Amino acid sequence: MTSPQPSVCIIFNPAAKGDRAKKFQVALSALEVGVALKPTWAPGAARSLAAEAVRQGFSTIVAAGGDGTLNEVVNGIADVPGGLARCKLGVLPLGTANVFALELKLPFNLKAAWKIILHGQETTIDLGHAVYRDLSGKTCERLFVQLGGAGVDSRAVDLVVPRLKQKFGVPAYVIAGFKALTRKPPAITVSHDLGIARGAQLIVGNGRLFAGRFPFCPGADLRDGLLDVLLLPKLKIRLLADFLFLLAAGKWPESDRKTLFQSSHLRIESEDMEFLQLDGENVGTLPATITVRQRLLRVAVA
Repeated sequence: MTSPQPSVCIIFNPAAKGDRAKKFQVALSALEVGVALKPTWAPGAARSLAAEAVRQGFSTIVAAGGDGTLNEVVNGIADVPGGLARCKLGVLPLGTANVFALELKLPFNLKAAWKIILHGQETTIDLGHAVYRDLSGKTCERLFVQLGGAGVDSRAVDLVVPRLKQKFGVPAYVIAGFKALTRKPPAITVSHDLGIARGAQLIVGNGRLFAGRFPFCPGADLRDGLLDVLLLPKLKIRLLADFLFLLAAGKWPESDRKTLFQSSHLRIESEDMEFLQLDGENVGTLPATITVRQRLLRVAVA
């Protein structure tokens, strides 16, 4: 008798942070029989594996890794016509920051997260859509789940030391961020539904959280059809430190030195070459156009 085709495919990043990935590999044997596992082998592999899983008929595709793996999986599902309608996304947070998992209040315990994937509820959320240039100047497009950004944060992503990221996680980005602050400040211009805004740090939030548990976009809603946009002025270490301290304390910094608004369409430009990051990974450079795609992604939630 032929065994039934499994309905769940796990796309797993074996290079995820610290011991979490190793523990996940050990725990795989405890998962239900019939689950297909597709390990990644290089940046970009999760995208092609997710597209392959859609074509193979899996109804649930799980991203087991960090926000970068998650972004690739979502884009891979979307690469197949009708993939986002046919497939539900599951999340097993194994990465450095796991901002999207924090946004949805998903558990970091493997068994609890797996139970939600199999037996939890389902919600449908918006996705951001970016059109930008890659490093060769070619026009590209990509979806993002949680956030985008340009300025000091995308410079920090470029400067982060992979060995420190693997060992320490988020603190490696903090170190890289302070290095980025020592350089010429970015000059970013954002044209949006209501006008034009300028600053040195742009954050585009589909969700509330950024860089872990920091609610940089406190009014954001994954289902409202809008992107929340935060622009900060020329950043100095003291200003950034005060900003992060207040956010960590659960207080929104009241200051006329920030610009916060909502929009469904953004055009982002810069005086100099600046990277664009989506879900914590640099994907290309400015200029870029960012829009929102409403209620596009099905996700397993508690």
